[in-house]
Amino acid sequence: MTWAQLLAAWELIEADLHAEYGVDIASGVLRKRTWRWLRLRIIALLAANTRTARHFAPKDQPKSR
Repeated sequence: MTWAQLLAAWELIEADLHAEYGVDIASGVLRKRTWRWLRLRIIALLAANTRTARHFAPKDQPKSR
């Protein structure tokens, strides 16, 4: 998976950032954070049971509940 693929699914990432971390992107918080801060949270979303992770899950593996 590439960053371009991740950014193409930005709506899922945005929703998961709010659901998992309470981060409201519309608040402008990303202007106050580093790229590293955002990168770590996006990677964590991929490791958790989130919309983002389910979107990128291999199709031949059963999805987590």
